[in-house]
Amino acid sequence: MLNTLPELKYSFDALEPFIDAKTMEIHHDKHHQGYVDKLNKALEGTGLEDKSAEELLKDINGLPEDKKQAIINNAGGHANHSFFWNILKKDVKPSGEIKDAIHEKFGSGEDFKEKFKEAAITLFGSGWVWLVLNNNELEIIQTKNQDSPLSVNKIPLLGIDLWEHAYYLKYQNKRPDYVDAFFNVINWGAVNENFLKAAK
Repeated sequence: MLNTLPELKYSFDALEPFIDAKTMEIHHDKHHQGYVDKLNKALEGTGLEDKSAEELLKDINGLPEDKKQAIINNAGGHANHSFFWNILKKDVKPSGEIKDAIHEKFGSGEDFKEKFKEAAITLFGSGWVWLVLNNNELEIIQTKNQDSPLSVNKIPLLGIDLWEHAYYLKYQNKRPDYVDAFFNVINWGAVNENFLKAAK
């Protein structure tokens, strides 16, 4: 079973003006496709070809040593981006159980945004910042490169891609502006679904 690039459920310009169409096109069609192709290549002859990216990331100690880092990098790139596309949508307000859980954990939506933004701004180099469920507790974490929360037994609910390819065409070196813009395109309905599924 070859890994394949998932289709976007919306047009490249659907997140304008916060994330521009050209960035979305290159990010999805070039960068994500690259991770898929390299993952399939890395899996050749390993006996792991039928495993999903998520399954591979949950059991990184079971990966063959000579292919381990390539699989982690590219399965992470594939899984992280597949997750990312699904939590993006304009004009969706926080609601439901995830809103209540965020208020309970962080004090308010604004307090959560400040903590999430601080984690995003202070991440050195490339990586991601996530809201995860860890032992039924909400937590904000940073991961380097394409490392996945799944590899440390944490369930992603929300994530922001902080590789420069995710924002540089529009925001250049102004990462804080990109993070602010990201909060206008969070699909809180999808985040709430992630939370309900993870909390079962």
